[in-house]
Amino acid sequence: MARKFCLLLMALMVGCGHKPPYEGKSVAQLERMLKDGDADAQSQAAYGLSLHGPEAVEAVPALAHGLASPHTLVRQNSALALGRIGPAARAAVSALTAVLRDPEWMVRRQAALALGEIGPDAVAAVPTLQRLTKDPDRLVRRAAQDALAKVQGGPTKK
Repeated sequence: MARKFCLLLMALMVGCGHKPPYEGKSVAQLERMLKDGDADAQSQAAYGLSLHGPEAVEAVPALAHGLASPHTLVRQNSALALGRIGPAARAAVSALTAVLRDPEWMVRRQAALALGEIGPDAVAAVPTLQRLTKDPDRLVRRAAQDALAKVQGGPTKK
């Protein structure tokens, strides 16, 4: 009986140690996952690409496409990844600007933060970011203010 219990306990411990689907994947593999039809796989792929930072620049078009997903977490993680890519994600400024009007505050916030990380190349987003400083959510307002400071080259307001 004790042996069966120990075996069961060991099996549970091994089963709980699985790694996330994005771990150990290359940018190309994650980009393919992002194009998968499954929303969970897409959100995991976008998050995995965010961990690669500027090295994920080749995935910018796929991430920009992810901003149009019907799934909130895919849009949010796509914006996160574009922000972590930074200035090299300048091709996604238009798509990020569009999601500043997203119904989900988390997506609006992440898109504003991403535009801030892109910096001065995101100057086309300034009018929309200015409107976002009046957003009902204070975290979104703060992200828009921070983004404006970075895009316009001024100090961040506290």
